[in-house]
Order: sequence, then structure tokens, then C-alpha cells
Amino acid sequence: MALASDTPVRPRPSFNLRTRFMRLIARPGFQRWASAFALTRRMAAKDGAELFDIVQGFVKSQVLFALVELRVLHRLMEGPQTVETLAVVSDVSVDRMDRLLRAATAMKLTRLDRKGRYSLARKGAALIGVPGLEDMIRHHAAFYRDLSDPVALLRDEVDTELAAFWPYVFGADQAEDVETSNRYSDLMARSQEMVAADTLSAVNLRDTTHLLDVGGGYGVFAEAAALKHPDLHATVFDLPAVQAQARERMGVSKASDRLDFVPGSFRDDPLPDGADMISLIRVLYDHEDNTVTDLLRQVFDVLPEGGRLVISEPMSGGNRPEIAGDVYFSFYCLAMKTGTVRGPARIKDLCQAAGFVKIADFPSRRPFVTTALTAVKPKK
Repeated sequence: MALASDTPVRPRPSFNLRTRFMRLIARPGFQRWASAFALTRRMAAKDGAELFDIVQGFVKSQVLFALVELRVLHRLMEGPQTVETLAVVSDVSVDRMDRLLRAATAMKLTRLDRKGRYSLARKGAALIGVPGLEDMIRHHAAFYRDLSDPVALLRDEVDTELAAFWPYVFGADQAEDVETSNRYSDLMARSQEMVAADTLSAVNLRDTTHLLDVGGGYGVFAEAAALKHPDLHATVFDLPAVQAQARERMGVSKASDRLDFVPGSFRDDPLPDGADMISLIRVLYDHEDNTVTDLLRQVFDVLPEGGRLVISEPMSGGNRPEIAGDVYFSFYCLAMKTGTVRGPARIKDLCQAAGFVKIADFPSRRPFVTTALTAVKPKK
């Protein structure tokens, strides 16, 4: 009797009509013909432009990093300026500042007027105005280095910087250092305002009396919820290392009398009881399925009958991959060496397995910011 080989057998591809058509499109000769033929010329040009935009994407990200580091967009807030002026204050040669500004203009972040001066374009002004966006761009220096060899990253052959930046996801004992935990919480807090706004516009908290925000950091979401609902009390549950900063923020809030902080780790400590809604804001995608399963069971156990769970985070498009969740956040989790983006269908399955019912997701106005989902603990 023949022994099974250790060498994996590659399945033979099945060629259907679509596969044959794609093989035709992949021929250089077909591309030359499509670029010249009147009926396909526009489509070929569009595909080519979009492909080149993907190819040059890494250059765009580095141009953006330079604009932020040199505070070029901030300087243009003062009004139109010449290349020479910006070159001097940025300690960059005129020729190279000209290259940077032309790139920024091509990316529609700046504008060039007839007098040869540069000013802010709408997208450039928005970049300054979006909370936490500049901090995220600076933070990308580490992410970029982790992606320098994407094949090695996919094969798990890289000791990534992001894994060291987010030690809390591996357990409380990995995040006892206050400086490290606060560095993480600072970055999260500055971008959490958009997440809170989108979540609260989708999910109705009107009948909620006590919100428990698990992994809530400095309390950005808890505060936003309390400010929107004057009768709501909110508790933040997060690592002891962020307690001082969280309490300081809550202490100066207009809702300070309805905000409190309980230190602990959902991996090691019981969740506080008494809440009729528990929120997991940008929590699940940081963790593997076994950790998520345990957390959802804890949430289910501590909620009263009829209590609600709200989950809000960037999500995968599932069977219809989505550009933010399935590209950016997917590879970010890969560099973190833990967690993964999940589609609403997968999260619903996990919630259902924990015992939740009436699981619903809401249309997201900005999927690159967050998508919200709610679930209910059934009554007996």
C-alpha cells in the first residue's frame, strides 16, 4: 500500500468562461489592442490609471508624512506662500520644496495660484481638522517599516514594531508600563471622537441608564455618550496603567458627575456589573477569536435580561471586501501579530454563540472610521 506523500498536492485549476476571459485580458497584445480600439480605449485608460495609483500608493503616503512632519499644511493656514518662504522655514532646498508642494497639489491637498504661490485646498484643511489624523500619519512610520517586506510579514517571519507598540493586546501583564499604555491611549483618544460620533448617530442610547465601556481608554466614547444623553451614567473599564489619565480627563468633563473609571483587564478580572448596556469600541479586532469568544460570554453573563451590547469598529466587507477594512486594518492587525478584522456576519455568529439575540448592524456613513452592531440578551 502506497504511503501518503508529505508534499502537498496542488489542485488542478478549473477554467471557466470568466477565467478564460481574464487570461485574455492579461495578454500584453490584448492590452495594446484595447488601448487603441475606440470602444475599449476609455476603459483601458481608466484601468491603467487606477492600477498606477495603486502602484504609486507608497509614494503618496510618504509625501503625506513629509507634509505633516514639516508642518507645511499648518503653515499654509496663515495664507498663500511662496516655495522660497516655505523652503526656508522648513530647512529644505527650494527645488525639493517645490517637488513636495507640486506633489501635494497633485494629491489635491494644496493649490497653486497664478502668482506661483501655494495655498490650502479643501482636503488639506480637512486633514488638519480631523482629530488624530496627523498623529496616525506620524505613527505610520513604524507600520511602514513593518511592511517593508510584506512577504516576510505574511509568513510571520518579522518581529514587528507594532507588536511592541500595542503590548496590551497580549494581556495586562504585558502592559503594566504606564508610559507605553498611555502612548497607546493617547493615539486612540485623538481618533476616538470620530468613532464616537458615528456610533452614537447609528445606535440609540435613549433608554440606556448605565453604560459600561470595556477597554474604553481615557473615556472618549463614554463622555460623548454621557454628553448626548443627560440621564446616562457611564463607567470605563480599562487597564490600571491608564487610570490616572482617564480620571484627569473625566474630571474636567461637563459630565464629570456621571463618569467613573474602574481599573482592570477583561482577560483577568470580572467585568463590573450594574450596566444595562456594554460597549466594545474598537476592541474585538485587536484580539483572536478565542479571546473575543471569552469576552462576549463575560459581557453576556454580566448584562441583565434585555441588556444590550454595542460593538463598533472598522470591519471587513466579508464576501464583498471593503477597501479600508480588508486592506488597511487587515494588514495593521497582521503587523500587530494579533487580532483580525471581521465582517458583520462573522461578528453576528460570535455574538449568537455567546447567547445574544436581535443582532443587527447599521449602515455606516464612514466605513473607514467604524461600523456599528448591536445585540440583546434575551429575557427568560
